[in-house]
Amino acid sequence: MGVPLVDLSGWFDGTRRAEVAGRVDAALRESGFLLITGHGVPDDLRARTRALTREFFALPTPGKQPYAVRTGGRGWLPPDEQATGRADGAMAPPDLKETLAFGSDDPAGGDPFFFRPNVFPTQVPGLQAAVTEYVRRMRALSDELLTIFAVALGEPETLFTRHTGNASYTLNVNHYPPLRQVGPAGPGQFRIGEHTDFGTVTILDRQHGVGGLQVRTLDGVWENAPFDPAAFTVNIGDLMARWTSDRWRSTPHRVLPPDASAPDEDLVSLIFFYNTDHDARIVSLDGRYPEVVGGEYLRAKLQAISIGQRTVRGDR
Repeated sequence: MGVPLVDLSGWFDGTRRAEVAGRVDAALRESGFLLITGHGVPDDLRARTRALTREFFALPTPGKQPYAVRTGGRGWLPPDEQATGRADGAMAPPDLKETLAFGSDDPAGGDPFFFRPNVFPTQVPGLQAAVTEYVRRMRALSDELLTIFAVALGEPETLFTRHTGNASYTLNVNHYPPLRQVGPAGPGQFRIGEHTDFGTVTILDRQHGVGGLQVRTLDGVWENAPFDPAAFTVNIGDLMARWTSDRWRSTPHRVLPPDASAPDEDLVSLIFFYNTDHDARIVSLDGRYPEVVGGEYLRAKLQAISIGQRTVRGDR
């Protein structure tokens, strides 16, 4: 399959816009994933955001408990809160992770579920400033990617971004604890179970590891995703695949469980999920799929992965 690396600098400086759009189109058609460099996000911001969230994850459980929320909330999602492998209705065990979740907070977004105040742990000074700047950068980069997507299709540049004027989004900082902490995985258990993403585009800043990201090829083979410390990993979600009538793949992927060969491997991933305005109506370009409302589709997916909940709610 291959996950190609695309340098976006030629898009931003205007010298190779058509070439960059063509390479992005090819990557999304073949694998649904690509690596991007030339994105303009400072390395020190990425490193600082990861380091500060690590300070929170290092707290004892009683220190984290006041920030505990359910899926969709703003705060700490404890272990055993989510089973991502259940997104499409399959049975799957809980993910071997904990998450610090931030997201869209502008009440003008119009839906109190997707737009709610963020919560920043007081034990970690500087976290609010770092996350706020990181999210600002991710939103701008996401809209730029959506513009590239439109050009790749030969459509007006605003084809997608006219539906993201007040888009919902989530920054999930996932902590994958080491084997010595969580113990061996149970049958069929992963750090994150097999799934496709739900929204338009995902931007992942991950760390390399033995128990890392795998992507499923068109012929059903699981392959380790390539890693470049300077690059973001980008993939599309189900809404974008529907929008483009499956021209591009919303590709199944998973994060492997801790491996006995690396018992101290301790990873943190910064995952930015970008969606649409909550009331955006997504109509596939050739009419292949029935219209869906962006917010309704996402809420159903979140409910599916939430352990022990009949309805999705968030305490913050």
